Amino acid sequence: MREQRSRRDLLKATGALGVAGLAGCVGGESTGGGTTTGTTASDGANATEASGTPTPTSDSMTVFHAGSLAPPFGAAEPKFEDEYGVTVNREAKGSVASTKKITTQGRSADVLGVSDFRLIRDRVLPEYGSWYAIFAANAMSLQYREDSPGAGEIGPDNWWEVLSRDGVKVGHSDPAIDPGGYRAVMAMQLGKEKLDGTRLYGQQTFEKIRDNMTVPTGTETKLEGQLESGKLDYALYYRSIASQSGMPYVDLQPHVDLSKLTTKYANHYAKAEVETSAGTFTGAPIAYGITVPSVAEAPVLGAMWVEYMTTEPGRKILKETGLIPKEPAVVTKDGDVPARVARRAEAKTSVGPLEL
Repeated sequence: MREQRSRRDLLKATGALGVAGLAGCVGGESTGGGTTTGTTASDGANATEASGTPTPTSDSMTVFHAGSLAPPFGAAEPKFEDEYGVTVNREAKGSVASTKKITTQGRSADVLGVSDFRLIRDRVLPEYGSWYAIFAANAMSLQYREDSPGAGEIGPDNWWEVLSRDGVKVGHSDPAIDPGGYRAVMAMQLGKEKLDGTRLYGQQTFEKIRDNMTVPTGTETKLEGQLESGKLDYALYYRSIASQSGMPYVDLQPHVDLSKLTTKYANHYAKAEVETSAGTFTGAPIAYGITVPSVAEAPVLGAMWVEYMTTEPGRKILKETGLIPKEPAVVTKDGDVPARVARRAEAKTSVGPLEL
């Protein structure tokens, strides 16, 4: 810890110079994407040079993000800090809970990254922001230990039979705070729904699986420890997390894994619905969203982070940590998208069947 604190102290000491140098190399933009001609309001985040280029004066920034974004954002943090001379403070929590920090708890962040872009579309805009980007995709998977009940026989063609056995403990995160939780429930619901005239299993099998499902923890990132300790036999969470673990896992069929960004599959996924204390969620292809909230204290730094994660440095990290980067990222057509983000992305009103 002493080494990390020393490194961050150095970053703070050199931060203003490093970030100012970067801003001077980038075309003019305001915190919302328009060109600025004078000094901005004293928000503690940025000033503007005579040329119209925003110069961040803050040497630190805050990022709220989904638990499943902890691996890529954690890998990006030291690279971003070293390159731009700033300190990145991250808070990982379920996407619903991360969104609520801004919308109901009155907190500010310079970046909000969620595993379900609809949380930004439906709960952040327009009061706490005006734009967002879709930058990554994922799929649901099933992880287990080598000594889990049925581990020696489970596979893509019979996992539902194993999960429906008496005494098998299947864990997932809390649907009320984490999309990984409501997506786990949706995946099991979808197995009993027909696609092209066939289903994976019937209502009785679904009910047995449902009875075996439990919520031992809040977010999906903690499920691995529960699985390793033997408190769970199987865990339903994202393939990106499963692929980074040393434990075996099963890739679920597109029928249930929420991975296919097509109209056919989107219509099928929409058959699933989960009611929680945080609202009712309907099935849809997995698409990650990111934005700089309007309450950001260092919005220029926030836009720099979004640019980093939606261009080659960030895309490389996303791939290495098991996510599927959207190349190029897609941003909303409406809203004040920062210029450094907009010029690297496509502006659209929809992504496949997903309405932005």
